[in-house]
Amino acid sequence: MSDKKIATRDSYGKALVELGEKHDDIIVMDADLAESTRTGKFKDKFPERFIDCGIEEANEMSMAAGIAATGKTVFASSFAMFAAGRAFEQIRNSIAYPHLNVKIGASHAGISVGEDGATHQCCEDIAIMRAIPGMVVINPADDVEARAAVKAAYEYDGPVYLRFGRLAVPVIFDENDFKFEIGKGKLLREGKNVTLIATGLMVNEALGAAEILSASGIDCEVIDIATIKPIDRDIIVNSARKTGKVVTVEEHSIVGGLGSAVAEVLSEECPTKLKRIGIYDRFGFSGPANNLLKEFGLTKEPVAEAVSAFVRG
Repeated sequence: MSDKKIATRDSYGKALVELGEKHDDIIVMDADLAESTRTGKFKDKFPERFIDCGIEEANEMSMAAGIAATGKTVFASSFAMFAAGRAFEQIRNSIAYPHLNVKIGASHAGISVGEDGATHQCCEDIAIMRAIPGMVVINPADDVEARAAVKAAYEYDGPVYLRFGRLAVPVIFDENDFKFEIGKGKLLREGKNVTLIATGLMVNEALGAAEILSASGIDCEVIDIATIKPIDRDIIVNSARKTGKVVTVEEHSIVGGLGSAVAEVLSEECPTKLKRIGIYDRFGFSGPANNLLKEFGLTKEPVAEAVSAFVRG
């Protein structure tokens, strides 16, 4: 793990430029948020292939669908709250229903948006997007995984929802030997007492919690699930059979997110004792991102405490 910290929204902007240099069929769109979503990097390099739609996310998604129908691959960007929330109907009916090549780049997801407050802290987007037929949902853990996910989304035939964060997070993976595949989880740490399944920025916190728990004799297996839909059923079931206890960790509501997806898999294939750690059916509030993560129990120390109580309970 590197000491360097990079926000995955920055990774998104960088990956778009890298893709744009290789593929002239890419169109990038934004809703007057290019500086924040980092699509401005693409705009500066390829202005003729960038469209600013203004603060009109619903129209943006409809336009993206129309452009994609001509054979282009469109990356349509906005904050998660407005992409998944305000433009749901257009995404469902105009993009997903005809299975078009629109990749939705949703930045500023989760409570780590910080000072923007509850109205901008989208902790429901994974639930909303994974309910749409044919929609792939990806929530990368770090810079390396985020850039690889954007490139995988381009290569995938159909709609993809990509979730990015505002907060700079540690770089976990080494890009020299990193491989990303849609629908495949990654075993980051082997263990025998409990399985921690995490997504997005909580992967780093899960790894930190595993280190804390190791000192107290609890051996944690840690799995990174970047693709929440389609989810890697095999890695979840195999680990659950090994440890007998599973904990999910996400910066998202426990209703409909990673925890729900894992619960569905386990209930159908391997009934296992499960604990979900995330946002417990409440709204966020304004404050520094790191303070909010602590307040909501989403840093390594409270995660370790919750896992310890679960394992020893």
